[in-house]
Amino acid sequence: MALHGLTSQQAHTLLQQHGENCLPKPPKLSFFRLFVSQFKSAFIYVLLVAFVACLLLSQFINAIFIFAVLLLNALIGTVQEYSAQQAADSLSKMVPQLSRVIRDGHPITLDSTQLVPGDWVLLSNGDRIGADIRLESVNQFKVDESALTGESLPIIKTDQAFAGTLVTHGRAEGIVIATGEHTQIGQIAEMVHHGSDTKPPLMQRIERFTLIIALATLLIIALIFGLTLIRGADLSQIFLLGVALAVSAIPEGLPAAITVALAIGMKRMSKANVIVRKLVAVESLGSCTYIASDKTGTLTVNEMTIGHIWLLNGDKYHVAGTGLSPDGLVHKHGHGVPVSSAQAPELYQLGLTGVLANEAHLAFEQDTVHADGDGVDLAFLTLGYKLNLPMDATALPPQEQLFAYESENQFSASINQIDNQQVVSVKGAVEKLLPMCVLNEEQTAQIHQETLWMAQHGYRVLALASGSLNHPDCPFQHLTFLGLVAMSDPLREDAIAAVRLCQKAKIKVAMITGDHPITALALSQQLKLVGEHDDVVTGDQLSQAQQQGVAEFDKLVAAHRVFARVQPKQKMEITQSLIRQGEFVAMTGDGVNDAPALKHAHVGIAMGLKGTDVARESAELVLTDDNFSSIVKGIIEGRIVYNNIRKVIYLLISTGAAELLLFILSVLFALPIPLFPLQILWLNLVTNGVQDVALAFEPGEGHEIEQPPRKPSEPIFDRLMLERVLMSALWMGMVAFGLFALALNMGATEEAARNLTLMLMVLFENVHALNSRSERNSLLAMPWLSNPLLLLGIVIAQSIHIGASYIPGLNSTLGISPISLTHWLMLLATALTLFVVDELHKRHWRQQHVTESTADRQQE
Repeated sequence: MALHGLTSQQAHTLLQQHGENCLPKPPKLSFFRLFVSQFKSAFIYVLLVAFVACLLLSQFINAIFIFAVLLLNALIGTVQEYSAQQAADSLSKMVPQLSRVIRDGHPITLDSTQLVPGDWVLLSNGDRIGADIRLESVNQFKVDESALTGESLPIIKTDQAFAGTLVTHGRAEGIVIATGEHTQIGQIAEMVHHGSDTKPPLMQRIERFTLIIALATLLIIALIFGLTLIRGADLSQIFLLGVALAVSAIPEGLPAAITVALAIGMKRMSKANVIVRKLVAVESLGSCTYIASDKTGTLTVNEMTIGHIWLLNGDKYHVAGTGLSPDGLVHKHGHGVPVSSAQAPELYQLGLTGVLANEAHLAFEQDTVHADGDGVDLAFLTLGYKLNLPMDATALPPQEQLFAYESENQFSASINQIDNQQVVSVKGAVEKLLPMCVLNEEQTAQIHQETLWMAQHGYRVLALASGSLNHPDCPFQHLTFLGLVAMSDPLREDAIAAVRLCQKAKIKVAMITGDHPITALALSQQLKLVGEHDDVVTGDQLSQAQQQGVAEFDKLVAAHRVFARVQPKQKMEITQSLIRQGEFVAMTGDGVNDAPALKHAHVGIAMGLKGTDVARESAELVLTDDNFSSIVKGIIEGRIVYNNIRKVIYLLISTGAAELLLFILSVLFALPIPLFPLQILWLNLVTNGVQDVALAFEPGEGHEIEQPPRKPSEPIFDRLMLERVLMSALWMGMVAFGLFALALNMGATEEAARNLTLMLMVLFENVHALNSRSERNSLLAMPWLSNPLLLLGIVIAQSIHIGASYIPGLNSTLGISPISLTHWLMLLATALTLFVVDELHKRHWRQQHVTESTADRQQE
């Protein structure tokens, strides 16, 4: 089979038997199914009940209004989520993955989806492995398994290679032993798709809030029903009153306003390089109390970089810049002036040795980087560019022999012709190079001391040596030790600042990686995730704690911020442990090994550039720039969205409560119904509906990142919200009732009294929309033009109501008529008293908050 592989017929039969080599994917929702899913909301259920009740009571116009709200909300949500789904799909821009196999005795290239068990596959540098393969022949073969295991360094492979990993060096041949869902990646994908999604924080709060509103509404309606029945009122009048009460209590415009607020946040996030795959995830990120981040490719650049150089003569150098970039100068330790290789012959010799004992290829063309080969070799080539060494193949000394890196040797070497003599250049593990060099005891001690320092700071240490070839049969003898280099997969430039901002926002940040504990600890200390005396929890320790019970496991997870050598399943278990402990968890990652945890977190955040398909499909948010700092921008936008939703809820609930109070007072004082159901719907959906949507466009107030995350148990109706709703509802309800009662006492007809009361409620809503712009800040201190849509919405709402009073048919249906300018100005002055009341409450709250904060600081 090694010579001929499978025949085309055999491959066809096996493909029919095993299916295409594809990972299981969750089915994408069609536009229709997305539309239907918009009705799966507790608030929508309440509106549906009201809709059915109106039909049963033959209140067809009311039913039409409610149905229009349901339809509008569903359409907005469907369009937004469908566009988000399309945007997420567009991230999969990878060229179809190809594999080279032997078929019918000849090598051919085919789509990796057509691989079947038994195929003989040819692998070479740069290939992405398309299936699990048993290796039969290897030649200096190394694989990058970071997407599968989280290990940042390539691994020597001699027995088996796994689907989804990348060949970084050498060649190999082998037989496909598993495809599709039967591969290692496929098993992880199955774990992802069979997992249950965690309910988003916003939905949890909205459901609790809806339940409270529904129960309170039923209780009030029942009490008023009983009271009117005792008084002997007409049964049809009682039902009409019940419908009016239900319509006034239910915030019909809230679902549409929430959807718009989320959609706006989604658009703002896209400008911050965050693609939202699920609309509710916009707010979820702002609710998070804990970010569990992968290391490789998320906090780090996923590119090996030389950061420090130590020469045998004692000179130390710092190498600026990260990743594969020629930018960044080399500074001598303790000096701010950059040096060139010409100024430091020993540094020149070390850099040249690293370039010669090298198998990689690296070239820079304007903004394009052409890189091919092992990450360590590429790091030395990058150093060569920074030292201005002659990097062109024609300028380098001719190579006579190359000794490729082998795991058993732990070094690579090259023999080149330099100045008419053969020169050996070697780089590799310190313990392997020391016996090759001529060193005294003091020099050896210095090397060991510096090696220990580098290792303790999380660096991978390599040594370099060179010398003349004196003995062709024993080339690695009597060499000159040149120095040490400290290598690492460096942190992203803005990762430290981003983590600091998260901590400023009182969000806990943890690193979960499959990498070495020493490396993880050093990087986490640079990030200020942990202190000097903190330690790392390994996967083995997690397993031991789990054997002792859930409580012990949770205790271990809660006490640490760095987890290393963690298995994919353990990442998911850490996430679940944090959720059990009451955290709202965001998990970031780019590899297949991150997918289960991404799926089970409250919000999963995948990397869009270097992230795997499985990771992206498991996440609600995708970072198009793979930048951890974009998460911070997303957190700010998420908090703005939640604040805006609170503003909308405050506007709608307080006006609804005012309407309820107006009805209750009218019933208690035996007055006629102050407003008909259709007039209340007009208030809630048309005049108020324009303004509540405009509130969703409010920009941030500037202090979102400084606010602590909301407690998981915190309801939407906290103390501040409850105080504001009660205050504004009492004022609007009592003033409106006073106007209605006064108009009737002065001899006005019921229709005229309702007309004046309805106009006052519209004006109250106009003023109240402005009051809703901030929960704490004075309206006078806010920039008026920061949300021009709200100002326009107020003008539109007032114009719609005044215009409707002049339109024949519409005015009679609504029971309204034009009023004089004098009456309108009097009603406007009355409505403006709400502004004064709200400003006084805000001032009182700010003073109280300052007093409480001072007391808390004194206690600390």
